[in-house]
Amino acid sequence: MTDWTAGYVADIGYTYGYYMELNPLRARMAFLNNGLACPNFTTACELGFGQGLSANIHAAASNAQWFGTDFNPAQAGFAQELAVASGASVKLFDEAFADFCARPDLPEFDCIGLHGIWSWISDANRAVIVDFIRRKLRVGGVLYISYNTLPGWAAFAPMRHLMTEHAEVLGSEGRGIISRIDGALDFAEKFLATNPAFLRANPLVGERLQQMKAHNRHYLAHEYFNRDWHPMHFATMAQWLEPAKLQYACSANYLDHVDALNLSAEQQAFLAEVPDAMYRESVRDFMVNQQFRKDYWVKGARKLSPLEQAETMRAQRVVLTAYRPDILLKVKGALGEVSLKEDIYAPILDLMADHQPRSLGQLEVALRPKGLNFQQIAQACMILIGAGHVAPVQSKQDTAAAGKTSKTINAHLQDKARGSNDMSFLASPVTGGGVAVARFQQLFLKAAQLGMRTPAEWANHCWGVLAAQGQRIMKDGKALETPEENIAELTTQAQAFLDKQMPMLRALGVA
Repeated sequence: MTDWTAGYVADIGYTYGYYMELNPLRARMAFLNNGLACPNFTTACELGFGQGLSANIHAAASNAQWFGTDFNPAQAGFAQELAVASGASVKLFDEAFADFCARPDLPEFDCIGLHGIWSWISDANRAVIVDFIRRKLRVGGVLYISYNTLPGWAAFAPMRHLMTEHAEVLGSEGRGIISRIDGALDFAEKFLATNPAFLRANPLVGERLQQMKAHNRHYLAHEYFNRDWHPMHFATMAQWLEPAKLQYACSANYLDHVDALNLSAEQQAFLAEVPDAMYRESVRDFMVNQQFRKDYWVKGARKLSPLEQAETMRAQRVVLTAYRPDILLKVKGALGEVSLKEDIYAPILDLMADHQPRSLGQLEVALRPKGLNFQQIAQACMILIGAGHVAPVQSKQDTAAAGKTSKTINAHLQDKARGSNDMSFLASPVTGGGVAVARFQQLFLKAAQLGMRTPAEWANHCWGVLAAQGQRIMKDGKALETPEENIAELTTQAQAFLDKQMPMLRALGVA
């Protein structure tokens, strides 16, 4: 028999993650910041969608038609369940890349996305994907791709090899992948305790191992224990994508766009003297010891004139997606934690605290009396988006069109939240993407939708769901035993939800 898994972990499912970079709307502002034209997104495709949460949220929350595939039938089945529940324009398949990419019924795409998949597949599958992009990505279309990167993984790659060999050679097949992962982690920790020369030459390996131990084992299985695991230099990625006629556009990590957060003045001056833009990107990876890249590539980069860039940038709308009083004026780049200037960021955040969408041009006019200019506002918004406090907003027409499907997928996800905390995002027709809403908060929201008005009522509703399943609240590492203790804690959380999140969720079209 042939191995349908092709060496990829398939005996346990991938995590139910949501990846905002797969939202095509995020590409637009990143392109504008770099003076590049960005297409209107009417068709999109995700290759290797995992449980399909990102693909389904983006389909439900936007006006684009989505397609995608994942070879794991259990994951594809769950994703298809979400698609049916939402009623959105999304077609998801359980086909291998070679089969899906050969389908004759696929349209050309404005956007194709792969999150992490590139690092975990064979060269043969990479060739299939590159050919698919060459044939199916429209001229002017955008590729989002993220992957494990060298040099950041160079030191740990031998340790990863040692652990996967342990899981393969010494692990018991009948114990399952999670037991084999735990055994490999335990072995690696004992091995490093002997103070081998490898550790002395690579002192950060021990810290990386401790970080691994804290991760969800399902995540570790898919991240580290596949047969194929290939961190790649940026230049090697460029060589792979060359047959598809792609050009590097910019980073999908908004914080990467601000050199002051990531590079010293000396490093910035050194890079400025590197004449080739692509080679400069490779040198930059060494400066920050890049471990994971999130990149946008484009089929035919078109530069905007300064006037076009300024006008389009001013028309771009944004919205605050965090509770204003909780936002710390700090952000973390490659150089470490950086404090943001209060005289710039406080007025912007205060103005946006009502969670109403505003264009950058409207912010410019409103903040002119505060002494802020457009360049300061634009860079501040890039940083605030990168920090997760602000999100780009889609057109009013697209927001209205996505209202029904966003509502239906959210109702389905809230129903799932009664028995599981796996899915902690809901769809926003305003941002065209997902918004973080934890399990209890989804249950509070459901109670409000059922007509319950007070936090006390929401807490009692939530406790009824938990108690029926024999579940308890964990607080300070201990389970609360009595119904009174649980309801009191839930009431506190419900009040905080009402004060901090409910106004935002209403403005984002979630509540």
